Amino acid sequence: MKNVSTVIPCYAADTSGVCSALYEYGGMTVVHDASGCNSTYSTHDEPRWYDKRSMIYISALTELDAVMGNDEKLIEDIVSAAKDQHPAFIALCGSPMPMMTGFDYRAVAEDIQHRTGIPTFGLETNGTRSYVSGASMALKALVKEFVREMPKDSYDGLTYNILGATPLDFGLTGTVESIVKEFGGQGARFISGIGMGSTLEDIRKAASAKVDLVVSYCGLAAAKYMEKEFGIPYVCGVPVGNSRQLRECLSEMERSARDGRSSLAPVLRGKSRDKKADKAVIGEAVLAGSIAREWSLLTASGVDVICPPDADEEYIADKKDLPLYAEEDIKAYLRENGIKTVIADPLYRYVVPECCGLIELPHFAFSGRCFARNMTGLVGKDLRALWGIK
Repeated sequence: MKNVSTVIPCYAADTSGVCSALYEYGGMTVVHDASGCNSTYSTHDEPRWYDKRSMIYISALTELDAVMGNDEKLIEDIVSAAKDQHPAFIALCGSPMPMMTGFDYRAVAEDIQHRTGIPTFGLETNGTRSYVSGASMALKALVKEFVREMPKDSYDGLTYNILGATPLDFGLTGTVESIVKEFGGQGARFISGIGMGSTLEDIRKAASAKVDLVVSYCGLAAAKYMEKEFGIPYVCGVPVGNSRQLRECLSEMERSARDGRSSLAPVLRGKSRDKKADKAVIGEAVLAGSIAREWSLLTASGVDVICPPDADEEYIADKKDLPLYAEEDIKAYLRENGIKTVIADPLYRYVVPECCGLIELPHFAFSGRCFARNMTGLVGKDLRALWGIK
């Protein structure tokens, strides 16, 4: 069987991506799933749960409800909870069972919104795709619902939003805060963090920004929507390191704001023509691409990127990057292409060939709480020391 993990775990599901993306904005997220599954979304895949609660509910779908298609019970439960909790919005997403029995998320969402008067959107997740898919849908729905056209910020310098940051990719390492601090020192003004680091009121002002910085593939759909509706260009990339990529990313954002053209430049690195790549990064497309670029610059060598989470090939940061999903394909690629060093989550040690070194970079969406204490931010850091580069 293809794409079956026998050694390493799978990435967090699209339902967890929805819960993570909407966690901080005062909404009510309802996962249409079997009773007893809520801890998967609210604790196993959510490091903020212990310090800051969010309204994450489970429908407690029973076998009889599934067989008989008892949608009215679900609707009544959500309406009752909404009247008690007064959420800013309601998000309804699903698991494999509703997918198999058939469930119209949009129709049910419209019914709930009509009964409650609360903005409600149905997100057609099914628990079989990765968190990237769910978070992407959730952030786009959030932007469509709450961001409206407004005049640009009167500030003379650069104003920007950060799209796609969630703990599933960045943990609780202060990445958004670090970017804001570093860019603020260069005169750029932060408007909102769509995914993490802001309030819903901040997001309502997002259209006043001059450019969007997309730090993970989760934020790309929302960025493309804002480009189409509000004329805000976007730049994909994470300004990892403490100097070169920070300057390059900020420069690219200023150019995009000035010219009105979006860019993937900060994570487009290509392969060294005179040297075969002997290094690789495994992870989410945008962050892994940014890491690979910095690593390539620091070592003057080619670096490959392997992207197991969902990412359309058209929008993978570098066209040479590889959307490999199966552990046997990842293992074979590393072995057959002579990769000597890999940056990846610690659990990849079980598929990395013995002759290949591993620089551990915990990924919460992959290993969850196992290595959460070892997660570290990469913005404003000396990566030579962190990665042991002489």
